[in-house]
Amino acid sequence: MDIQEHVNLRNHTSFHVDAYARYFISVTTIEMLKSALSFATQRKIPFLLIGEGSNLLFQQDYPGLVVEMNIKGRTVLESAEDTCLVKAQGGENWHEFVLWTLSQQLYGLENLSLIPGTVGAAPVQNIGAYGVELCEHLSSLDALEVATGEIHTLTKAQCEFSYRHSVFKGAMKGKFIICSVTFTLNRKANVNLTYGALAKVLDTLPDAEITPELVSQTVSNIRRSKLPDPEKLGNAGSFFRNPEVSIADFERLKSVFPDLVGYPSSERVKLAAAWLIEAAGWKGYRDGDAGVHQDHALVLVNYGHATGTQLKALAEAIQSSVHHKFGIKLIPEVGII
Repeated sequence: MDIQEHVNLRNHTSFHVDAYARYFISVTTIEMLKSALSFATQRKIPFLLIGEGSNLLFQQDYPGLVVEMNIKGRTVLESAEDTCLVKAQGGENWHEFVLWTLSQQLYGLENLSLIPGTVGAAPVQNIGAYGVELCEHLSSLDALEVATGEIHTLTKAQCEFSYRHSVFKGAMKGKFIICSVTFTLNRKANVNLTYGALAKVLDTLPDAEITPELVSQTVSNIRRSKLPDPEKLGNAGSFFRNPEVSIADFERLKSVFPDLVGYPSSERVKLAAAWLIEAAGWKGYRDGDAGVHQDHALVLVNYGHATGTQLKALAEAIQSSVHHKFGIKLIPEVGII
């Protein structure tokens, strides 16, 4: 095993803050993964699994072993008249996998284009965008049980998906490592334009011209126009989840703040966290190299040399401000280490 010591994680996370791992390894096979876990167990040190680090903020050095999931591979498993099963390994880049499915004329994931991160990380928080959630197309996944080294296959029901949540953020947190994911995709194009911003761009076109490939490109264009490129400006995309409130609470808030933005979600209403943060006066805020993006209030950014501690302090100040103004508690999407 090529285990490195005292590795700066700056280029292994999209926030690009300086933080050092006591040990670091990039694993490319299941056997390497098992050996890495044994290494941590034998030395009685903690381990942390990362993908592309697009949803992490390190506020300090990591005292144990950081394991980078880099197992690659994608395969068409079964094909029926209307659907097809495809399997992707956990280290596959998510966006590249989505583009590959389109090249295979398999559809369903196009609305999730350009979401950063890996396939293995995607089910953990049930990624979603532009009217589609991962759980709608996940069939099953294979996960390694940390305590035993055994591989278990979990069904969609066993993953207990909900909005930006899964069993891997709850009862199974830290107990399993997702190694591969199997998806059920459509062989016939059936585009989803339920999300307002997407429909606004495409609904002037004839139906015959609105293909899944066009949806993917449009989603990518919208994301690029709204979110900064982490290679140029350190960030982890949306820092906070969109909070949910009861219909009664939404109507009460709406009576005080008429411009409040919310979207019906079952019997609750999902509030736009970006609107709350901007209304609290944080959009474009900067303190040293830690700031809030000038074009998107939901994105915290590292202008160069901000520390994880500074970015966390900024996040906490935003939380306090929004709670004071609206009585709403913002919950980070980003994992803070």
